[in-house]
Amino acid sequence: MVPGPIPAEISRDYEVHEWKHASAILKTDFPTEWADVLAVLKAFRLKKSQVVVGGGGKSRIAQDLDFAFAARGWKEKKWDTKIVVDEHESKSPTHKVDCFKNRVALEIEWSNKDPFFDRDLNNFRLLFDLRVISVGVIITKSDELRETLTELGLWSKYGTTTTWMSKLLPRIEGGGGGGCPLLVFGITKGRYVEDV
Repeated sequence: MVPGPIPAEISRDYEVHEWKHASAILKTDFPTEWADVLAVLKAFRLKKSQVVVGGGGKSRIAQDLDFAFAARGWKEKKWDTKIVVDEHESKSPTHKVDCFKNRVALEIEWSNKDPFFDRDLNNFRLLFDLRVISVGVIITKSDELRETLTELGLWSKYGTTTTWMSKLLPRIEGGGGGGCPLLVFGITKGRYVEDV
């Protein structure tokens, strides 16, 4: 089911899921950040030239999304967190977030190993519990892209152990994000363009 405030172009070209009214919270309480997310998703194209390029480090696809958010004032962010009981201090480390702006945390998981979803969701849960973020957003691959990647002869590169929507949903439905409102977008072949 597509969340209420999602524009038709986004719901047509992305697989969209939400928990705990995340899209309504974004639209109402964080309209600038919501507009940023929608604008970046509308402008994004999954280019064949970037899909077929070799790996190593962050993919060109993830870099392009990072740059698009950075151009709108989003920043990579890591927090120094700890728990203090009486005078005893315990570190409670969080992992850095790919893109952060005004209490909205966003992760881009194009082709990492799927346990990265556990890290992201745990991070969102902890940051939400600490009242640092209000919403978590994840952008990943929709399973619909399997056919496209297979046709390109790239299935071995992007196989079942990488980040796909079907790997993310059971983790969320199992409570991986705790009480954090979540909105997730899966890139579909509707965004794919043959540019080579």
